[in-house]
Amino acid sequence: QVQLVESGGGLVQPGGSLTLSCAASGFTSDYYNIGWFRQAPGKEREGVSCLSDSDGTTYYSDSVKGRFTISKDNAKNTVYLQMNNLKSEDTAEYYCALDPYYTGSNYCRSGLYPYWGQGTQVTVSS
Repeated sequence: QVQLVESGGGLVQPGGSLTLSCAASGFTSDYYNIGWFRQAPGKEREGVSCLSDSDGTTYYSDSVKGRFTISKDNAKNTVYLQMNNLKSEDTAEYYCALDPYYTGSNYCRSGLYPYWGQGTQVTVSS
């Protein structure tokens, strides 16, 4: 079955950087959407950044645009989220998710993704 294993979370000071990794396995589709979502206590889960294989595009939420970068290593089936200039409001549980089915636009919506990792905590605090 599909497995997504995240790593790279931790405690970082404001202005610092972290790189999250998500290793995917157990799927056969050559094309899929994969992305990062986050959920802070008391808040809804939001799409942070997603990548679409079908059209090669990437999506970033307004809150992280210019600070976060998503990338994928196809040989390793691993997706990364480079997070720079972290702010306290970036504190949340971060989840990797994969969707091998949807090929349309507006693809960074959590309801589209059937496969999820276990999450990794990112805490930005001085």
